[in-house]
Amino acid sequence: MHLEHNADEALHEVDIAALPLGGLATVLFLGVTAGVQMSDRGLHAILSPAIKLRFGVGDAVMGALHGIAGILIASALAVPLARLADRYSRKHILLALIAGWGLLTAVGALAPNFALFFLGRAASGVTEFAMIPVVYSLIPDLVGERWRVASNLMFAALMAIGSSAGFYLGGAFLDFAVRSGFPGAGFALEPWRAALLMLSLACLPLLLIGMATVDPARKNSSGAAVAQSPLRSFVQSRAREILLFLGAAGGLAIAVQATVPMIAMAIQRRFSADLGEIGHALGMITLFTSLGSLPLAGLFDRTLRERIGARARPIVMAITTALAMPCALAIGFAQTEYGTLAFVAAFVLMTCIANALIPTMLQDLVPADLRARGFAIYSFLIAAFCAVGPVLSGGISQYLLADNLLGAIAITAVPALGIALLSASLSGRR
Repeated sequence: MHLEHNADEALHEVDIAALPLGGLATVLFLGVTAGVQMSDRGLHAILSPAIKLRFGVGDAVMGALHGIAGILIASALAVPLARLADRYSRKHILLALIAGWGLLTAVGALAPNFALFFLGRAASGVTEFAMIPVVYSLIPDLVGERWRVASNLMFAALMAIGSSAGFYLGGAFLDFAVRSGFPGAGFALEPWRAALLMLSLACLPLLLIGMATVDPARKNSSGAAVAQSPLRSFVQSRAREILLFLGAAGGLAIAVQATVPMIAMAIQRRFSADLGEIGHALGMITLFTSLGSLPLAGLFDRTLRERIGARARPIVMAITTALAMPCALAIGFAQTEYGTLAFVAAFVLMTCIANALIPTMLQDLVPADLRARGFAIYSFLIAAFCAVGPVLSGGISQYLLADNLLGAIAITAVPALGIALLSASLSGRR
């Protein structure tokens, strides 16, 4: 017994000694940084009425600002930046992206017309989209295989908190900008401009801290350094796996985006509910399901991988997608506001769990020297899938269902989830 106790103590000491503290601290810093960057999406949403009034634009143009400039253009232009990260120091690329985000956010805040504001928003969005692929490329080399899933989930949790904070704290941030008179005498800034300018200053402490972070070499699963591989050869050799992965992730993206951006308007229209209360409820649902899904996904992954190995992750995606399908269908037939919100919460939780392991699955699929580009290309393709969701649900509602938006959401989401289920199931069988 004494020998066993000593062995346990020795094993514990080895585990503590092997803990990649520098790598985990770097992941924590990168998660906070990405969360700060993602918070500007919520802040822009809160500032949208003032921006719309200042530049005299319509709803369609504001939609293009949030969708095309903020997502589609940004994700497309992030691909060449990710290629640089596959060739040069990822730490230096990340520091440049942080500095670029702060500068471009400030440029948008000071833009004299909407065209320049649109360009500034698109450019700052590029730095946000480019950062995420670089981080997911970096995580396996920072923490090793043992801590990879936990680090991926921690990074995703910090991004979710930052994204939610932009909505929850946007109003308070704007009020502070009004009270403080930022940036001081001699500047006649409108409050919304001051709020964006203050947010841009967050890049300064982030840059200082970022200089002390770890910049590891790229390694493959065995720990050996890697050489550059042709992207085309990888795609050709793994085409079936890539298509199944995109089918699963794309189907989920269509279903989620057909639901989440449209659900507040749909509930308000069906039940004549207060839009402010709906927004608060949806904000709470988004935050708690996003954070709650991450430990659940980690637990499922760890438990199943001990039994079935690499098939575990697509099987977790398939099971939770299957559970999300009846929730999506029930949204179209719910009889009360609170019943609809309950089905939305269940739907969002299941799809969040299904999505939580996607970064890890992509790391499994893509060679180490192609990961940044792989994640950037994936982000662009998913952005295209995301754009399909609200277009389909809105079009079906207007042209086929006489403005029955809840029914249109269900009609759009259920088949998309079916595609995701089929793709994940086939991937899990291999």
